[in-house]
Amino acid sequence: MLEQKIIDNYIAILREELVLATGCTEPIAIAYCAAKVQKLLDCPPERITAVLSGNILKNVKSVVVPNTGGRKGIRPAIAAGMVAGDESKDLQVIAEISEEDFPKIDTFLETVPIHISCSDSPCKLDIDITAYAQEHMARVRITNHHTNVVHLEKDGNVMLSQPIVDQAEEQLTDKTCLNVEDIVRFADIVPIEDVEPLLERQVRLNSAISEEGLRGTWGAKIGRILLEDYGDDIKQKAKAFAAAGSDARMSGCEMPVVILSGSGNQGITACMPVVAYAKHIGATTEQLYRALLVSDLVTIHQKTGIGRLSAYCGAISAGVGAGAGICYLLGGGYRAISHTVVNAVAILSGTICDGAKPSCAAKIAAAVDAGIMGYRMYLHHKEFRSGEGIVASSVDDTIANVGVLAQQGMQQTDHTILRIMQDEGCM
Repeated sequence: MLEQKIIDNYIAILREELVLATGCTEPIAIAYCAAKVQKLLDCPPERITAVLSGNILKNVKSVVVPNTGGRKGIRPAIAAGMVAGDESKDLQVIAEISEEDFPKIDTFLETVPIHISCSDSPCKLDIDITAYAQEHMARVRITNHHTNVVHLEKDGNVMLSQPIVDQAEEQLTDKTCLNVEDIVRFADIVPIEDVEPLLERQVRLNSAISEEGLRGTWGAKIGRILLEDYGDDIKQKAKAFAAAGSDARMSGCEMPVVILSGSGNQGITACMPVVAYAKHIGATTEQLYRALLVSDLVTIHQKTGIGRLSAYCGAISAGVGAGAGICYLLGGGYRAISHTVVNAVAILSGTICDGAKPSCAAKIAAAVDAGIMGYRMYLHHKEFRSGEGIVASSVDDTIANVGVLAQQGMQQTDHTILRIMQDEGCM
């Protein structure tokens, strides 16, 4: 049995991570920061400076900012936040912008100079925006996670100043308690009413944007291609349902999603393959929710070591989590889930993140494929063993190795990706 303290901690982690966002979370975090700057400044800005970490730059440049008339990138995100953002709504800061606001965004972009530069901050997620108007100025800085405000300043008066630390989990619930065995126990025993509101919303909203991705002509149409080419195969459906949600949100769909580890793509990827399999086998709602707990928490467990943003594609972690959730849904216990996770991690670890964009949907499909393959390998009594590559003697040690790979081994990869983007004139 789990101690009540651990159960409470896991529920707190889920409440903290399964939050609502409209649009890709990096441009939305910029819009949120800009909206807070505008509230502080309290007058029309004449010029703006934005100092952004490299991971923010690469994750914002190629995605459409929702409710901006199809505009992409940093400047529209700043303009939308300044012109019509509601900072009290956090990552739904620009969810209620209407077409009537589009001319205001156009005017702002035409008349207000915005100077953008790359930060030398140690934080992978760092957004520092300052606005000026005659003798007035206002500055807001966010680090480490998308709404973590560490600096507020108006006309030289500093209202908040937190030390800048390179800690992705700054001010968040301690996640060192996460381990795969306890995650499975938690999924087995937690009273479902304690987590149902979080999971019901995740399933409902992420299913809705997935369905929109399959109906529409969003992005690269990865979800639709999978269904058109492979039909009713459940493995392909699981991949398609996840990819379709990303197809839509990377291309500016205004529908909200429930994110995970700071990412809508990860929230969709951890959820939709499990939903697909639950429908396929006729699972009860409770069975679906308990399987989702495994998927969500295994994803969070991996991402804790990797960090919110890195050169390591976060969709891979969510695809591994989905594989674990599917395994649980189909009757697998701790041993089966451990083998599923280790096998899946060994298949795709090291896939790079070169920014948020339509190709994320294809990476999601590959990630889900790896998660399912990890489970299928277990069913055939096959596994990757300790000492083979980054595979360690236990599932949690293997997950820890992924964190080391992402945080230490791929630092230069991150710099190289950013340099390539800059050399190609992508910023």
